[in-house]
Amino acid sequence: MESIALASTSLDAYRGLVRDELIADVERLARPLRGLRVVHLNATPTGGGVAEILRSLVPLMRGIGLRADWLVLSRDLAFFAVTKRLHNLLQGKPGELSSGEQEVFLRHNELMAAELARVVADVWVIHDPQPLPVIATHPNLHPSIWRCHIDTSTCSAAIRDFVLPFVTQYDRVVFTLPEYVFPELDREKTLFISPAIDPLVAKNIPVDREVARRLLHKLGIHPRRPLVTQVSRFDPWKDPMGVIDAYRRARQRVSDLQLAMVGVMAAQDDPEAVTVFDEVRRHAGSDADIHLYTQALQVGDIEVNAFQSASEVVVQKSIREGFGLTVTETMWKGLPVVGGRAGGVAVQIRDGETGFLVDSVEECADRIVLLLQDRDLAERLGRAAREHVRHHYLMPALLRDYLSTFQVLVGMRRAA
Repeated sequence: MESIALASTSLDAYRGLVRDELIADVERLARPLRGLRVVHLNATPTGGGVAEILRSLVPLMRGIGLRADWLVLSRDLAFFAVTKRLHNLLQGKPGELSSGEQEVFLRHNELMAAELARVVADVWVIHDPQPLPVIATHPNLHPSIWRCHIDTSTCSAAIRDFVLPFVTQYDRVVFTLPEYVFPELDREKTLFISPAIDPLVAKNIPVDREVARRLLHKLGIHPRRPLVTQVSRFDPWKDPMGVIDAYRRARQRVSDLQLAMVGVMAAQDDPEAVTVFDEVRRHAGSDADIHLYTQALQVGDIEVNAFQSASEVVVQKSIREGFGLTVTETMWKGLPVVGGRAGGVAVQIRDGETGFLVDSVEECADRIVLLLQDRDLAERLGRAAREHVRHHYLMPALLRDYLSTFQVLVGMRRAA
């Protein structure tokens, strides 16, 4: 198990970016919690939205006086192959874990629980299914939260039956949306918290559009031709084939259109990505205007920022999506997103007001063309999108929601 070394971030750094009332709420909630020892546990330190959130949230918790730490699971390829499969099953893919897969999953968590037994915490926050079972063999993992970031609205009864004995042992269970909640769960223990982005990190700071275009030019993007981009893992749930098909239909009406698909494969917990990328590359064929980016050394946070800032249209054509932080990031930059009508994407995008929601390749292509041809509409939607993120999905709002939950858990502990 690895402890991630982090500094602290002052809440004052967010003044002017979020409402003053939100800053005041955080300060009020933080006062009685100063000195609280909070430990977050998740699968990996990089790759994916959870790691990005914790890299900003934990320092901000420290900045308001909490003793917050972030631990990640030990690396094990067989374990992460199983947890990727479990992730897909929870999101609705048909099937079950074999007895051998269950053994790998549970055994690794037993080992992690033994390591956690040496850690002292006032509150535990366990993120997503990978470390879910640690509570079964940890001697004192209370009070605790299991935070599920994925869309579990269509998982089978068999998969729910497998995970529920662990989920029900937590003092609170946090989902993003009500439709993700397992029907068997005690509703009094269930909470809803939206993820958030950090406007202070390299991926989200303002970048001049011309500077962004010059940076993309070095990566092979023509700086004066319209660009459509999707930033996401190469994952079937993100519908990368549908993105290519929508681009091809849109290009019939916008002949100089380019497509960029940015999906850095740096996360150890996503062994499926290489296979999906190979399928996407074959589907793209010999089209020189379809650009695929997978290497972290080639596309880091600044480059992702440039793609989101310099594109005429950003797409997130997800079929399942727990939340979709790439949607939030793009909206914060003042661009409308064309998103699949799925989970957290549909919550963030107000159709026709801050972007567009689509249900098909044909709809996606039509909305891409509309935004390319009506730049006044694109700018109006983009301005509304940025304000929507400012009010709902920036890091201090996430901190406030966690602090409210911690107060409840601390009260439970004192009562006990």
